[in-house]
Amino acid sequence: MADHRHKRETHARRMPRAAVIAGPLAVLATASAVTLGVLTGEPSSTDDLTAAASASASPSTSTPASASASAPAKREKTVSRGAGRGELTSMMSKSEVTMSSESTRRAIAEADDRLWIASTLNLWTDPTAKARQVGEIEAGEKVLVTGRTLYGRDEIVVAGKSRWVTTGYLTNEEPFALGGDCTNGTSVPSGVSENVKQVHAAVCAAFPSITTYGTFRSDGEHGQGIAVDIMVSGDLGYQVAEFVREHYAELGVSYLIYSQRIWSVERSGEGWRAMSDRGSSTANHYDHVHVTTY
Repeated sequence: MADHRHKRETHARRMPRAAVIAGPLAVLATASAVTLGVLTGEPSSTDDLTAAASASASPSTSTPASASASAPAKREKTVSRGAGRGELTSMMSKSEVTMSSESTRRAIAEADDRLWIASTLNLWTDPTAKARQVGEIEAGEKVLVTGRTLYGRDEIVVAGKSRWVTTGYLTNEEPFALGGDCTNGTSVPSGVSENVKQVHAAVCAAFPSITTYGTFRSDGEHGQGIAVDIMVSGDLGYQVAEFVREHYAELGVSYLIYSQRIWSVERSGEGWRAMSDRGSSTANHYDHVHVTTY
């Protein structure tokens, strides 16, 4: 009888076979779930891994809402790379506002400042690269400006319309106008060429201190009325010579001589060239700038 009781007690304490098998399977399933969750969530730090492991170890505890929101919060850093594009969009919006019809009308109505145009410039319908050219404005003109600048162009008002010109050519100072007014009372004979008249007018306006010009003589180009001697010496002579050379196209200049050097249109690529000694200061053109025109 004792032996039978002993067998029944031993059999009673034996764990059911299903429980023995289910235990390892549950552990395996839990580990798999943790692994799958880790791979799917792609935690970006050790703290995230620890949080995931803790959550799997306590199945009865639900994951707080703040924990589930942590992953998107970290992905915001990647999205922030688009901030430059957002800034560009903002700039584009600003330009669109600037060029709107209402803004343009207001700018024209409120414009009250006038500046000089320092160089001949193209007129554009707007400041963008797709703008249409609608004419030119000559150097020396004074124009109404709105004060608006965009994409390297300044807005001016021409005949009541908005026009845009390249930035950097509006000035408070009246620019020199080639062939401006001669205020020192000098003149050249009416029989000289139109180009000689232009040379005299331009030099007189730019250098009013020069009061002597030689034109007609009995020889060569002077006799034909296509040459003029500008009586000047020293540093001022160099300034005059460079001034005439710079504006040779507008003045119809063929060549000029000063200080025993010559510059000509035909050989302009060589610059100023030395000349042989002719024996005197006047013959070597040290006391005047000789200009021959077409």
